[in-house]
Amino acid sequence: MQFDNPQQMMKRILIMCLAMVVGGLSAQKSRDIGFVDSDVILAKMPEYRAAQKDLDDLGAKYQGEAQQMQTALDQMIRDFQSEEILLTNDQRRQKKEAIASKEAELFQYREAKFGPTGELFQERSRLIKPLQDRVYDAVQNVAKKEGYAYIFDKSGGALMLFADQKYDKTLEVMEALGIPTDDMPGANVTPAKPNTQNRGTAPKPGGNVNGGGDDADGN
Repeated sequence: MQFDNPQQMMKRILIMCLAMVVGGLSAQKSRDIGFVDSDVILAKMPEYRAAQKDLDDLGAKYQGEAQQMQTALDQMIRDFQSEEILLTNDQRRQKKEAIASKEAELFQYREAKFGPTGELFQERSRLIKPLQDRVYDAVQNVAKKEGYAYIFDKSGGALMLFADQKYDKTLEVMEALGIPTDDMPGANVTPAKPNTQNRGTAPKPGGNVNGGGDDADGN
């Protein structure tokens, strides 16, 4: 291949070198990000499998009791419908009140057992949360030991489990938007101009605090 002149050749060489540098930086940055699948990790823990079995058994017990209450309610409704025409107004009212009371009882039972703050939820928190905390602590340790900036959870819709604080640009973005940051952790008490705030003890990439020329590696 021939080039029109030495300047054109030099320009092409510089472009190729730049592409190689950018590619190298991208590869280096990719090592700062990792992910885990907490579902797989938990499924491998014997304590989790035992806890899940206990929860399944408890849920089945509550469901059986709720089904018995539902069956009794259905029978009350059928009985009322079959004899309604023979009842007096007062008897009808009493039957309807009894059915409504049974429906309310069933609803309250289901809420108490299966609701967002019910017994099954509380038992799950008691049994499962300590195991999830152990996984979370392990992620933290691995991330710090191997130098990862971010660790995402594949099973939780890319939930962020760890983030190196030196890559946090929240305050800089808030300042750029004109949002007060005096009450934010790590912010100065006195107002600061956009992109010039000193974050105190918070780690800063490359020792530069203006957030304008930093890259993700702190270079």
